Amino acid sequence: MSTFLFDKIVFGPVRSRRLGVSLGINLLPTDTKVCSFDCIYCECGLNPKTKDKRIKLPSRKKVYSSLESKLKKMIDEGLPPDVITFAGNGEPTLHPNFAEIIDDTILLRDKYCTKARIAVLSNASRIGNQDVFNALLVVDDNIQKLDSGLEETILILDKPNYHFSIENTVENLCQFSGRVTIQTMFVKGEFNGHTIDNTTSEDVDSWLKLLERIKPQSVMIYTIERDTPFDTLSKVSLDELNRIAKQVEAIGIKTQVSG
Repeated sequence: MSTFLFDKIVFGPVRSRRLGVSLGINLLPTDTKVCSFDCIYCECGLNPKTKDKRIKLPSRKKVYSSLESKLKKMIDEGLPPDVITFAGNGEPTLHPNFAEIIDDTILLRDKYCTKARIAVLSNASRIGNQDVFNALLVVDDNIQKLDSGLEETILILDKPNYHFSIENTVENLCQFSGRVTIQTMFVKGEFNGHTIDNTTSEDVDSWLKLLERIKPQSVMIYTIERDTPFDTLSKVSLDELNRIAKQVEAIGIKTQVSG
């Protein structure tokens, strides 16, 4: 199915299902995806199979100037963003200057739009890096992915391209001491002969146990909205998402549903 890449460093603003009027920041290339996961549902498509060219990331200076220019324009138009969101064509924390860029973004937010929040959408693959971890602690919305409580489900659904350990990931998430939001994509279908369904009682029950350990400030659950790389995947119904959300709220965690 058709997927897309963000063709700018700063994009939008867009209306986010979860965050409101969101101004996006893409710290990855504008012509290819770069990610430590290769999620089979990713709207940006799959990671390239071959690296036939040198990956060029936007410089810290370029990110700063692009964001400042866009914020000035939005303020002049009387349309400040609700949130400045690090997302884009892959995993934003892979940028070697991620921590410094967060500092720059806080500076620009405080100068131009003090009410805007700063959010990072991440797959949690880099939270073991101390600089990345510290930077995530100072943003307003530290949003980290955990798509199941079962490692085997994550290996099929998210396809990490490093040695993934759900136990290590959860231990690192616990280090935030609650200053984290967990986001989970629920999806059904088939992939490479595997049945995909992380709404099963086994997946959800194990996931709930991990949430009780992590103690996040909130949970965001959602399902497919845009095209995915494979047409064998399908949305999960809003009724089913709400059923899962009630189980999260029953253990005392605020939950947001996007169907």
